[in-house]
Amino acid sequence: MLNQQTIKNEPATVQATPHLTPAQQVLQDLWEAHLQSEFVAHNTEDALATMVEDAYVNDIPVMTGGVGKPGVREFYAKHFIPQIPPDTEMIPISRTIGTDQLVDEMVFKFTHTLQMDWMLPGVAPTGKRVEVPLVAIIRFRDGKVAHEHIYWDQATVLVQLGLLDPSKLPVVGVDSARKLLDPNLPSNTLIN
Repeated sequence: MLNQQTIKNEPATVQATPHLTPAQQVLQDLWEAHLQSEFVAHNTEDALATMVEDAYVNDIPVMTGGVGKPGVREFYAKHFIPQIPPDTEMIPISRTIGTDQLVDEMVFKFTHTLQMDWMLPGVAPTGKRVEVPLVAIIRFRDGKVAHEHIYWDQATVLVQLGLLDPSKLPVVGVDSARKLLDPNLPSNTLIN
C-alpha cells in the first residue's frame, strides 16, 4: 500500500506489505521506481526505462496516453510530467499484486493551477482544489511495465472545477473521495 505521507510529489513509497512473494516484491519495486520517475524526479527517460518497448498508457476517462515508447515518450514529456500540479497528493487506499499485474486504488488530490492535458484536455487552469478516487491497473511483462490503465470519475472532477452542475445530474464532487476515505459517511445521498 502506498504510504499515506505521499504529498507534494514526494515518492509513493510502500509500507511493509506482509506475505509478498519475491516476484510480487519485484513488481512492487518496479512500480515504485516508475512512480518516483514521474512524480518526484519528473524524468521521462527514467520512467520509460521501466517500460517494455511496446508499452502503452491509457487514461480511460479522456483517452489520453501513448502507444509504444515513442508515443509514451511524447505523452510523458509534453502532456503529463510537466503538467503534474506541484501540490499533488496520492492517498493510498489499497494495492493488490498478482503474478503479472498490480492494482492501486487511491485518492488523487491537486490544485488545478496549470494546464493538465492528460486529465483535463482543453480546460484552462481554474485554481480550484480537486480530490478524486483513482485506480491504476498496471500490467508487467518481461520484468517491465507493459501498460497502464488509469481510471477516475471525470464527472467528480468537473463538478469540483465548476464545469458540471451536480444539481441537474446524479453526480457528486469531492464527496466521492471523502466517502472512499471514510466509509462511515452517508450513502445513498442522491436517492430521493
